[in-house]
Amino acid sequence: MADALKQVAFIGIGKMGLPMSVLVAKAGYTVTAFDQSAARISEARAQGIGSAASPAEAVSGKAAVITSLPDDAALRGALLGSAGLIAAMAPGAVLIETSTVSVEASAEVAAAAQARGISYLRSPVSGNASIVHTGALTCFVSGPKDAFDGVKQLFTAFTRAQTYLGPAEEARYAKLSVNLMIAVSAAMMAESLALARKGGIAWQDILKVLDDSAVASPMVKYKTAPLRTRDFESTFSCKQMAKDLDLILGAGHAVGVPLQLAAQVRETYGALVAQGEGDTDFIATVKHLERLSGLGEPKP
Repeated sequence: MADALKQVAFIGIGKMGLPMSVLVAKAGYTVTAFDQSAARISEARAQGIGSAASPAEAVSGKAAVITSLPDDAALRGALLGSAGLIAAMAPGAVLIETSTVSVEASAEVAAAAQARGISYLRSPVSGNASIVHTGALTCFVSGPKDAFDGVKQLFTAFTRAQTYLGPAEEARYAKLSVNLMIAVSAAMMAESLALARKGGIAWQDILKVLDDSAVASPMVKYKTAPLRTRDFESTFSCKQMAKDLDLILGAGHAVGVPLQLAAQVRETYGALVAQGEGDTDFIATVKHLERLSGLGEPKP
């Protein structure tokens, strides 16, 4: 049985999934991966990850299956229905789902998993593609507590910390709540920086002011570093943030919480996407406010 518990399937090996699967393999697990992209499969093989010809083959007989998928449509398409992963998984297996998706889609997966006798752990990770390989991701988990306890060692292979939050969709709300604060923080930083520049403060000076101030959260420091060199290469894109804000607003509407800041920031990201900045890092809010304020590139 111990050997069986070391057999893991990994479905979705993109920017997040591939480095996570490599960490799992390095921790001594035998990983069988599947992705719709042949290029990603080749990259996984090059890093020592096994591959399967189909999702069903990947999950067959595995005690644990980890998924990393881009959105609700991919989640439903991969997991649900007669050709989905859940139908191919062995009853008694554990499904560890790490994506950022809606509460509604997650609840559909929960119902399908329960009908099949599969333990479903909603396990969205917090962090981005630039830090995954270091094992610095954190994770929110909800679902059957006994299942979580049984695979805790597997979680420690690809995340630094795990917070167990409850038996149902609590982890989904946690991830959306955190991403709401990240999105609003990016909008807040953009306004602060534009105001400071208009007030005559040099670019590097205002970044130092923020870093040394009471508002210097890990999020602020994480973004002042690339802003020093005006590096807007995406760790998490404007397009992705717009998608997450749609999920956040949907969740707020469903439970009766007015999310006024989230709604405003969603329109900021909508504008950035419309202006061709969809694949730029989400801190491109800074460029957006500079344009609105008539500011050009700052002096180095």
